[in-house]
Amino acid sequence: MTTDLIKYFLRFFILILAQVLVVQHINLTTYVVLFPYVLVIILLPFQTPKLVLLFTAFILGCTIDFFYDSSGLHASACTLMAFARYYILKYMSPREGYDAILKPTVDDMGLQWFITFAGSLILIHNFFFFYLEVFRFSEFFRTFLRFMLSSVGTFLFIYLIQFLFFTKRK
Repeated sequence: MTTDLIKYFLRFFILILAQVLVVQHINLTTYVVLFPYVLVIILLPFQTPKLVLLFTAFILGCTIDFFYDSSGLHASACTLMAFARYYILKYMSPREGYDAILKPTVDDMGLQWFITFAGSLILIHNFFFFYLEVFRFSEFFRTFLRFMLSSVGTFLFIYLIQFLFFTKRK
């Protein structure tokens, strides 16, 4: 249990450092913004209590806000994402519930499940983030394009991270 906790803290700090030191400086276009740090929330165990999940997401968002100087945008989007995670998992739950040894990864749950789960969470996060950032309807379609392209880019980047670092070696 303590080794798992250490793994999650390490993942938390590594993804924050990657976001702040590397990904923040990747300039694809103004329409594609990558947020791989949301993988911290996605990969938390199925049995994570709601309050721990919300607190972790809030701290994660506040940390990213500190480095991006974004006045709570990331904190609010991450907290909403963590709130939605509980209900998405509940909706997608098998009849017997989730096995305690399984993790919400592509390797353990399968690609279709991961696309539905992570894709939903990324869409919720990015929709809230980009529309809160703009906060006006005059740029609705431009923001929608930015939200969709960033969601696809973030999901593909997260899938690449999963493929490179979280696959079981045989």
